[in-house]
Amino acid sequence: MADFIRIIIAILLPPLGVFLQVGIGGHFWLNILLTLCGYVPGIVHAVWVIAKK
Repeated sequence: MADFIRIIIAILLPPLGVFLQVGIGGHFWLNILLTLCGYVPGIVHAVWVIAKK
């Protein structure tokens, strides 16, 4: 259930979803960069990080 909520948050605000899953680290900063380059790449990366853990 918690992963489902994180995925919903990741769709709305990708860096927050990644932060809730892994904290501030490499994946978080990469997700911010991807979100700035385009919203969809940020979402894809965030969902991938959440599903992987």
